[in-house]
Amino acid sequence: MLTVIIECQDQEPELAQTLAALVAGAIEGLVCDVVVLDHGSRDGTSRVADAAGCRFYSQWDMKDILRSARGDWLLLVEPGARPQAGWIDEIAEYVSLNKAPARFTASRGYRRPFLQRIRQSTPPLELGLLLSKPQAIAAATTGMRLAEFAKGRKGRKLASELIPSWVARAAR
Repeated sequence: MLTVIIECQDQEPELAQTLAALVAGAIEGLVCDVVVLDHGSRDGTSRVADAAGCRFYSQWDMKDILRSARGDWLLLVEPGARPQAGWIDEIAEYVSLNKAPARFTASRGYRRPFLQRIRQSTPPLELGLLLSKPQAIAAATTGMRLAEFAKGRKGRKLASELIPSWVARAAR
């Protein structure tokens, strides 16, 4: 079982897109829990999270959030990111056979322009991060943000693609 954790602020439309993409995982029994960590949104982020059945927090301690996660594995993604076809079966197989963290493959249909790829570093969670709950708890500190889990952490590459969150932000 998998807990998805999303950290956001004033990203209602992006959050809705990500949650819509996760529905298939919940139907298949892979996604058992979605946690939305909010940094003071003034839009409808909390309503979207509530309507989707997510646990919504505007104040939290990262260690408490991780301990309360229902899944044995965690998927950390940015609001607006959307996993593509085949992700459910691949993650289910991956978590049953592996212990190492993993990331999605960048979507071939949505690549940053060449100069942006050279000039800007890739955000730590652009390709998501799949890691076991014990690994996350061991790395967690008070006040930690989700992106800090991904910094400097090598992960295996999944064959499944992820449309990154910047695509949803650009469409706004």
